[in-house]
Amino acid sequence: MKKEKILKQKLFYLSTLNELDLRHYVALWALELGWGGISKVNKLTGKSVNTIRRGIEEIKSKTKMKKTGRLRKEGGGRKRITEKNPEVEKDIFNILEENTAGDPMSKLKWTNKSTYTIAKELKSRGKSISEDTTGRIIKKLGYSLQVNIKSKESGSSEERDSQFRYINEQVKVFAKRNMPVISVDTKKKELVGNFKNNGRKWMRKGQAEIVNVYDFEYLAKGKAIPYGVYEILKNNGFVNVGISHDTSEFAVESIRQWWKNIGKRNYKHAKELLICADGGGSNASRSRLWKFYLQKFANKTGLKITVSHFPPGTSKWNKIEHKMFSFISMNWRGKPLTNYETIINLIEGTKTNKGLKIKAKIDRKIYALKQKVLEKEFKKIRINEHSINPKWNYTLSKI
Repeated sequence: MKKEKILKQKLFYLSTLNELDLRHYVALWALELGWGGISKVNKLTGKSVNTIRRGIEEIKSKTKMKKTGRLRKEGGGRKRITEKNPEVEKDIFNILEENTAGDPMSKLKWTNKSTYTIAKELKSRGKSISEDTTGRIIKKLGYSLQVNIKSKESGSSEERDSQFRYINEQVKVFAKRNMPVISVDTKKKELVGNFKNNGRKWMRKGQAEIVNVYDFEYLAKGKAIPYGVYEILKNNGFVNVGISHDTSEFAVESIRQWWKNIGKRNYKHAKELLICADGGGSNASRSRLWKFYLQKFANKTGLKITVSHFPPGTSKWNKIEHKMFSFISMNWRGKPLTNYETIINLIEGTKTNKGLKIKAKIDRKIYALKQKVLEKEFKKIRINEHSINPKWNYTLSKI
């Protein structure tokens, strides 16, 4: 019993030592035990045979470390892989960006790729790295493991994953050829008038703006329907603020206004356009009306228009959501949207450290609801469905 107690005390003491003292302590222990001491200490403490032998050598040769406050000699220890190969961190970031799942508005990100699969991917590229090191770099990049949240998306995970990869590849192809790539969506409808706008802003004490108690639509001067177009390659934005209904005709007209006022000037030699859109709403993948008006747009501009939709329930991955709309919301938080002029000024006044610039205009046209495309008209549409996820990827050409 006494021996067991002493052993426990030794092991506890061992746990309090730094690297250098620990090495010398296990070495003295092994020397004290005599023949077979190294093996016995190895089994009792779990410290490697090499560590124990190195400690014995240092003690026998009376090697002394410089009194510099360091446990290792200057330059001791292996260099970090990021020092030997700085590109590793960039490679991991690119892998995560291409396969990220989660709310981009969050400061934390999570990835559906494990440290094992990422390390394996890097090894296939000729860069040897352990899972632990991969994990440390991932955390450094701002990613973390997250638990499940009840927000299940429709469609198989394999199908969604392939679509995300396909959109990423499409953007790369268009960017390489300097062809325009836009992310589009409709922001939440807003009531125009003296209504409460969520959020807070700095004001003098006792000078908070007084707004209506109730947000009834009949009290409003109108409604604002912001349809946004975000240029992914140039970090520019355009918002067409409608006053009637969010229809497919309105969506395509918003894209047409962007092209007429901004896009055509930014991409003088463009012959193609890539549109990244949600799977539902006015630009839904199943909407015949959306495709009908896109065909009209293609006929008028001569552009070859490719559309890639995000799978249903994954709209938060759309670049416009966290690259433009989120900043507009932050800019007008706590500010009543009393009139259309205020809305336009607040949208155009939205800036970011990365140089985001946004133009906006009011669209006073009244868009009719419940429009239908006749079968004979729909058959005229010159649409080419892609081989990968054809329901979400297609190209329209001028007739």
